Amino acid sequence: MSLNRKYYPYLTILLVVGILFSCGSKNDFTPALIPMPQQVEWRSQQFNLADSSQSFVQRIVPEIPEVQLNNNEAYRLSVSADSVILEATSETGIYRGLQTVKQLVIEKNGKRYLKGCAIIDWPAFRIRGFMQDVGRNFQPMNMLKEQINVLAAYKYNVFHFHVTENPGWRLESKIYPQLNSAESMTREKGKFYTQEDFKELVAYCQERKITLIPEFDIPGHSAAFRKAMGFEKMSDPRVQPVLINLVDELCSLAPAEVMPYIHLGTDEVWHDYERPAPTLLPALLERVTQHHGRELIVWRPGQHIEGDSVSITQLWSSNGHPKPGHRYIDCRLNYVNHLDPLSGITQLYFDRINGAAHGDSLRMGGIFCCWNDNNVNEAYDILVQNPVYPGIVTYAETSWTGQKTDFGENYLAKLPEKGSELFNEFSAFEERLIQHRDKYFAGKPFPYVKQTNTEWKVLGPIANGGDINAAFSVEDTLQETYQIDTATYTWQGPFVGGTIQLTHYFGYPSYFPREEGTYYAYTQIWSPQEQTVGAWIGFHDWSRSAGRRGGPFPQNGEWHNTHPKAWLNGELIAAPEWNKPGLASNTEEIAFTDENYFFRKPASIHLKKGWNKVLLKIPVKKDTWKRMFTFVPVQDDNGTIKEVEGLKFSADIK
Repeated sequence: MSLNRKYYPYLTILLVVGILFSCGSKNDFTPALIPMPQQVEWRSQQFNLADSSQSFVQRIVPEIPEVQLNNNEAYRLSVSADSVILEATSETGIYRGLQTVKQLVIEKNGKRYLKGCAIIDWPAFRIRGFMQDVGRNFQPMNMLKEQINVLAAYKYNVFHFHVTENPGWRLESKIYPQLNSAESMTREKGKFYTQEDFKELVAYCQERKITLIPEFDIPGHSAAFRKAMGFEKMSDPRVQPVLINLVDELCSLAPAEVMPYIHLGTDEVWHDYERPAPTLLPALLERVTQHHGRELIVWRPGQHIEGDSVSITQLWSSNGHPKPGHRYIDCRLNYVNHLDPLSGITQLYFDRINGAAHGDSLRMGGIFCCWNDNNVNEAYDILVQNPVYPGIVTYAETSWTGQKTDFGENYLAKLPEKGSELFNEFSAFEERLIQHRDKYFAGKPFPYVKQTNTEWKVLGPIANGGDINAAFSVEDTLQETYQIDTATYTWQGPFVGGTIQLTHYFGYPSYFPREEGTYYAYTQIWSPQEQTVGAWIGFHDWSRSAGRRGGPFPQNGEWHNTHPKAWLNGELIAAPEWNKPGLASNTEEIAFTDENYFFRKPASIHLKKGWNKVLLKIPVKKDTWKRMFTFVPVQDDNGTIKEVEGLKFSADIK
């Protein structure tokens, strides 16, 4: 049957105005689609959008035989010179297909066209989500809607809304208004979402075919709850009826068919005062599932729920293993607050969700998480100081298309060998990612630049006897091999990437064993002209979690507390003048301002015409948490960081 006329306004909005996208003035080319469809065949024909009212057909069909999974979100699209035919088995499938249509728009000679193609597409996983923690740091509604718009454009279908935390209970309760009092909160005091805000957000998601999953994180992470309600311990018998009432109130805000999942945390119960009474979690499970007809989601690792055979477990750490017989959602590798933009994007791309190429009856999919644990000066800093948007775009590819090859954890901290099939696949994705950055994210934080053309050789670690200031002959002369004391050291590599993880902080396979000492890294940059450009330079970068983990933060004149150095053509590159030098590790209430290379002003470097030699010194101490370095020339294009054109890289020792 034909699609109901109520859907035609979507076509006008999506093709003419666009929720997120705008068109560039490029000649005909093959559009960079993300996520890449499961099946696509390009045609030389183009469809002229000047008069599409009669030739753009959208219709619901009983089935699309070629679809292998998740029929309710699948679609079939045919674009030729005289027609556009979009078919799906549901309105959700039509909506997903329209997101692809937006990315097919090209402009030529002042006219707008759709690139000819035949596409059959479906998601590998039935849950593809993004989570924001607004309990620790409140985010205004317009900021949340901006992110939801991006999710919709990239075919996400879940927004996980983590609304309670130790610093604050952020959803209005009319039964217990004290939960929203400024006195109960330790950050953004008194800021919360009204019930009308919540309903508006649910509806906003629903319009974009996204399911909002609300989370009350209990019995751990409950300081604000306990303070507001006057409970010293979560085992207090008064806790259970209060939480049952709060679950009832939450479920009253949206019907089960619109909000089918309720998340109740259960993770990180570290202290006796957080441990629940034995009846609490079973009672809440019964309330959510039997009384309200919803699905219950809980974190794993998390508290055991007696008699639970139906919950969905959301895996959050390397110790989070699927519970036998239970459906599960995977988010073990994708905490964006720990990810650095360059190495983090490769990690997200090679994340094999649920350890499988696609979902099944138990493997539901994955949720990409933003836990900006540290306090912030402004809410939007969460998007500036974490690679949220490049991460969302990359995880869209991973969760929709699925990783077909089982390579385990081999490429979570390093790229595959240059020239290999997997490397070439990532390189092609990187090109699409950069095109999306340039075309669709103007004015939004999108910290990613091309890195598959950058290569390094690394030497070390040289035993330094615990002296991070020890200097070695590598700094004086460049040669293939060095004899230092009784040991022989040889350059290894080339290793490809703008960021090189020497040893990964979560233990993923990388280039070197976890040892202390001094590393050196070397590359050459060829410039077509003499020029001064920016550079992303960083050592042992900082997570936006647990203060300055691995601190203290360096003093002025230092890149890091391990005293690394960077030379360009033999000249030392000066470290930044920090806004807050010398801060201790446990400083999570002091907001970040310039700590990470990708949200501070790039360093200034002067390239001569021809080859320029870069040498980095990277000492590592026992307590150095992130063992890594970043060095990438960049330019600022009206607020968007991009590649410096015309540069070439080589790690040949000359």
